[in-house]
Amino acid sequence: MRKLFLPLFCFSLFSCSPKIQQVLTKKISQAENELQHHIGFVVQDVSSNKIIFQHQADKYFTPASNTKVFTFYAALKILGDSLPALRYRETNDSLIFQGVGDPSFLNPFVFHSSRTFNFLKNNPRPLYLVSSQLKPERFGTGWAWDDYIGDYQPERSTFPMYSNLVKASYQPNQIKIYPNRFVSNCTIGSTKNELELKREEFANTFIIHPPKNCKKTETYSPFIPNDTVVHQLLQDTLLRKIHFTTQDLNRKDKLFFTAPTDSILKVMMQDSDNFLAEQILMQCSFVISDSLLVEPAINFVQRNYLADLPDRLIWKDGSGLSRYNLATPRTILAIWQKILEEREIGYLEKLLPAGGESGTIKNWYKDDTPYIFAKTGTLANNHSLSGLLKTKSGKVLLFSYMNANYTNGATLVRKQMQTIFEYLRDHY
Repeated sequence: MRKLFLPLFCFSLFSCSPKIQQVLTKKISQAENELQHHIGFVVQDVSSNKIIFQHQADKYFTPASNTKVFTFYAALKILGDSLPALRYRETNDSLIFQGVGDPSFLNPFVFHSSRTFNFLKNNPRPLYLVSSQLKPERFGTGWAWDDYIGDYQPERSTFPMYSNLVKASYQPNQIKIYPNRFVSNCTIGSTKNELELKREEFANTFIIHPPKNCKKTETYSPFIPNDTVVHQLLQDTLLRKIHFTTQDLNRKDKLFFTAPTDSILKVMMQDSDNFLAEQILMQCSFVISDSLLVEPAINFVQRNYLADLPDRLIWKDGSGLSRYNLATPRTILAIWQKILEEREIGYLEKLLPAGGESGTIKNWYKDDTPYIFAKTGTLANNHSLSGLLKTKSGKVLLFSYMNANYTNGATLVRKQMQTIFEYLRDHY
């Protein structure tokens, strides 16, 4: 574990040349004037632990998916090497089990772990699924109510399967639905420019709109993961009879662990997967409080690990979908400092999106070798990026760059940011 040798928040100490500070100040001012928006920016030299530049670093912004940085830190502090998948009890004539929020089970977007599947499939005892006792809220506070249909906002659930998404794939004269359980719930609608799969808000009833072109394509839409659906999907998947039971399980019963935590965190950070972030934060709550609400984990982490932040953190969910989340750039930087106390820089480089190479910044911040490893965050009129920047002189910088209230789309904002990052890369 790497230790920091100076106090955690030395925001009054600068080791940057006056020229670099002048240039950065001018560039930030020009960027704000050009798009008529607000920028918060702070940069720290990791080796000296000194702040080398800051602009409105103490002002609050909407972090969007930079909230996943908080969830990432919570997972490092609370979860072990593998995710808990099931709570279970074995008797002479039964295996009684319940889901505890594991998002990896049959998830098409993550490293496939068959441990849970094989455990249930091959157990010789009759299977009894405990009806949901640890019920999470299906959506987070401050989420957009009409995004229930978006593949980026599946419902939270106790026993996730298939990332809680239905997949529709199209090729000429053929439409396929997966899981097959939902085929009978789908009807064909009118042709549209692109393939669409629309669900009724409160029922697992779908309408498929075929695309006008004949190219192969696919799309996703969330399903409602109630007890009945989970029960049917498990039977269809395991090809076994599964009984329902209301028998209680508790902390005295066993836990079954599945996918490596790092493999799930990598997908969460690189793809900015909202579903994984919500379920991971729920699992943190499960570990500390036997709950699948996100609030226990948020309160625990803030009380025990984030009490010394420079500014109060307003943290409402795991993914950043909530408009109620608020953070200052220097607070996000401080959390990255704490992450570096837990993990080495090389570890973060493997898990974070790499500029020009992978994840959500694959098409930005390109160089012969990646120089930025960072987490994005985007909601309408808000865009953030925070993480690591490597300079040509061999320095490693921590940074948090936050944009608010622009009206011309994120592309122009990213171009501004790229110019500033390239200057830091080349001149510090």
